[in-house]
Amino acid sequence: MRRFLFSLGMTGLLLIGSGGGALAAELSLNQGAETRTLTLNDVESAGVTHLEMRHPEGFAGRFTGVWLDDFLEAQGLAQARRVRFIAHDGYTTFLTPEQRRQKDYLLVTRLDGEPIAVEDYGPYMLVVPKDVEAVHEGTEPMTRWIWAIAEVSAR
Repeated sequence: MRRFLFSLGMTGLLLIGSGGGALAAELSLNQGAETRTLTLNDVESAGVTHLEMRHPEGFAGRFTGVWLDDFLEAQGLAQARRVRFIAHDGYTTFLTPEQRRQKDYLLVTRLDGEPIAVEDYGPYMLVVPKDVEAVHEGTEPMTRWIWAIAEVSAR
């Protein structure tokens, strides 16, 4: 499990700590012909991190989640050549191992301690904590950020 401290000004974030949790928000995980359904507890079993931040879409608070590399490792997918994230509305983004080495991604599971409803951009989001301020300033794109994640597919 990783711990980072970020202080990125007024629009930035600060790592508060790490902990654990459970509840039930499902995530479909596909690898080849195998599909598994993960609960919130399954996703968070890799160890959670808490960040205070303001998301570029406007909502702010305590974001809880799992570092993507820790999640992939816990699911036996650390060596995946490509990881695809699919939102409820069909939006898709991909990450290669090289992209995952360049930046740390957080798979967000909760906002202010509560699971995130689909209508509130949930149940899962992928964010790049280090890029929060740059995204707010418009100097970094949000192309790898995705919310309302329903499915993760690895190859």
